[in-house]
Parts: sequence; structure tokens; C-alpha cells
Amino acid sequence: MNRHANTLRWIYGMITATFSGLFRPTCLVAAFLLGSWAWASGFLPGLWLYQEDISYLAVKHIELVAWAGGLAILVGIPAGILLARPQLRHVAEYLLQIFNLGTTIPTLAVLALSMSLLGIGILPAIFGLWVATMLPIVRNSYTGLVSVSGPLMETARGMGMTPRQIFWQVELPNASFVIFAGIRTALAICVGTAPLAFLIGAGGLGELIFTGIALNDLTMMIAGALPTAILAVITDFVMGRVQFFAVPRGINPLRH
Repeated sequence: MNRHANTLRWIYGMITATFSGLFRPTCLVAAFLLGSWAWASGFLPGLWLYQEDISYLAVKHIELVAWAGGLAILVGIPAGILLARPQLRHVAEYLLQIFNLGTTIPTLAVLALSMSLLGIGILPAIFGLWVATMLPIVRNSYTGLVSVSGPLMETARGMGMTPRQIFWQVELPNASFVIFAGIRTALAICVGTAPLAFLIGAGGLGELIFTGIALNDLTMMIAGALPTAILAVITDFVMGRVQFFAVPRGINPLRH
């Protein structure tokens, strides 16, 4: 039995090593072939024509996300902390429905309402994106705090820690992983939703996307869609790295 098991392990190891060795060359060949096709078909040269537009509009896009996402973090985390306090927990789910409106109502409708209240431009776009982005941060902040282990809280009280010390040294560190997960989700939503801000005069990469759709110009549309997707991936990756190093080792399941 042991001999057969060792044989199976050896076969599995050989197959794994073979595929591992072939994976990188295969990816490189596939990338080369895809790049060659994109260049020969005129797709890449067409995208290159929009490089200045992409650079300018990407900065505008990042500014929108930074303002809306930053405000969502500044408001969402304190709101989640407040709802997680014992005095408000019995009504927290009802109050969360207020923040849920930004997700329940279609984002385009939120932006339209913002435009009707604040006019056209960057300000209503930031307000609309802020409303649409805030729920994951509030929800995760609340969920992370109320999920802290009861015995852990009792132990902290038994050690003579004050409520302020318990919050900063026990509750918040233990909830930080869940809170960061909400921030990552919210920022990814914000990056993907920000192109709609072009429709109310705020600019951003949506200018290329919606103009390309209107003109039936696939290259122009992808010149806006592809950088938006790349920005979303980069944002999530950066926040993932921040989450990895900011959350304490004993609490972060990714660092065990």
C-alpha cells in the first residue's frame, strides 16, 4: 500500500512539475500572439492615438474616486462604529437601510438626483458616487465590531480595561480585517461606477466610453473601458497590500 501511495505521489509530483514548468512559457507565448494580433489588426495603434486623452481623463477619474472614496471612508467607518454601540444595536439594522438606499437605487438615478440638487459638474458626481459607495464600508464596520468574540470582551473587562481601552485595543483591531474588506469592495465599486459621472459633466474615462458608444467607435470605447478595468484591479491590489500589512498578524488570516 505504501509503495502504491509513493508511486502516486511521484506521478502527481511529475505532472505538477511539468505543468508548472510549462505555465510561464505558455503565458508568454499567448501574450506575444495576442499582442501581435492586436498590433496587426490596427487595434493597438488605434489605442495609441488616444494616449493623451487617456492620461488626462484617467487623472480626472482618479480624482473623482479619491474624493468620493475618501469621504465614504471618513463617514462610513464612524457611522458603522456608532451603530455597533450597545445603545444602538437594537435599531442598527433599520438605520442601515438608510445607507442601503445608495445601493438599492440605480447609480444613474442617484447621479440624476444629485444633478437636480447640485447642478452639473464634479460636485454632484462626487456626492452621487459617495452615496453609492458608502454602504459596504458602513456594513462591514458594523459587522466586524459586533462579531468580536464575547469571551474576548469579557476577558478585557475582567482585566480592568476601560470601555475606551476595550474599543481601541480589542474591538477595533479584531474588526479591522472585515473593515478593510468593506473599503476594498467600496473603492472597486467606486472605480467601476465613476465613468457614469461623465453623463453629468464630471469628465473621467466615461467620456471615452460613452462617446465611443455614441459614435459606434469600438476603439474609443475600449480606450476608456480598459484603463477603467486596470484602475479597478490596481486599486484592489493596493488596498489588499495595505490590508495585509495594516491588520495585526494574530488577527489577519492571510498572515498565519
